[in-house]
Amino acid sequence: MLTLKSKLRTELGRDTQEIRKSGFVPAVLYGPGIGNLNLAVDAKEFVKLFRQSGKSSLISLAIEGQKNTFMVLINDIDTDPVSGNIIHADLYQPDLTKEIEAQVPIIFEGESLAVKDLGGTLVKNISEITVKALPADLPREIRVDISKLKTFEDAILVKDLNIGEKVELLKNPDEIVALAAPVQKVEEELEKPIEEKVEEVGKVEKEKKDVVTEEEAAPNSKK
Repeated sequence: MLTLKSKLRTELGRDTQEIRKSGFVPAVLYGPGIGNLNLAVDAKEFVKLFRQSGKSSLISLAIEGQKNTFMVLINDIDTDPVSGNIIHADLYQPDLTKEIEAQVPIIFEGESLAVKDLGGTLVKNISEITVKALPADLPREIRVDISKLKTFEDAILVKDLNIGEKVELLKNPDEIVALAAPVQKVEEELEKPIEEKVEEVGKVEKEKKDVVTEEEAAPNSKK
């Protein structure tokens, strides 16, 4: 299991800028049965660990000066809108005996023959999915093999996802996760209405000319 080291912090508000400048990320630990604890974690170590754990894998949180460790989830992160760096993290200690819901990313792998040989386009309808399970059983990710998409009639549905018996998918089982679609003939579709509009404009112009001709040929009438 992945382990994250941290230390208690007393800096709050604007003082957290000093923590970030020293190479740490401000964090808060919370959950049922514990009060909020303000922590600081090494920025580089946290980024590395987050890439491995995501938001649905339990990690062991160690706090400097304390013997007990906490089993936590990285519940949320805040990033700087300019640099993209993580500037804050929420660490949640769930009740390990109760099921919780979490968003799990879907990872597509393999190669679709409908895309490779038939020139189709891979359409990913779902990139992440909500699941329900005990914290220890939450999957880090769900991998989907798109090699099953051999024709344009094939599709991978939610019920086809391999998640095991301990995890429940909270989504319509018949919803499409991915499929291979034929490339649309965009030019042909665009040309058709343009031709129709040109014909319509031509008819209107002709009608206008006919009306003008009739008016010129007709004698002046008194109102």
